[in-house]
Amino acid sequence: MSGFGHFAQDAEELEREIVRRGIALGIDWSDQAAVRVLAREALSCGPASSLEALRSPDRQRRARAELFALAELMLRTMAQSAEFGVHTHGGPVWKAFGAALIEEAAAMKGGGAS
Repeated sequence: MSGFGHFAQDAEELEREIVRRGIALGIDWSDQAAVRVLAREALSCGPASSLEALRSPDRQRRARAELFALAELMLRTMAQSAEFGVHTHGGPVWKAFGAALIEEAAAMKGGGAS
């Protein structure tokens, strides 16, 4: 397992930044329905609109786009660690948002109900 500790560190850093954006946006991570809506929006957001939002002078819009970028990094971290047989997860916010992202991705592919 040596050499894979960076996945845990990455998860911790990503969750810290997700929490920060969540505070700025007033997100209640315990509200599963709202987090699912947020996850659906994150998964539906295209690169062009994300880039535009990241350049926006509107702090709320920029924080939302940053959150969506962090969601992508979260999913990539989980997928990459899984390739090495490592189950990567963070704390409660990571678990709430990660579960919503996975459920919404499955629903968008027709693999589940939204």
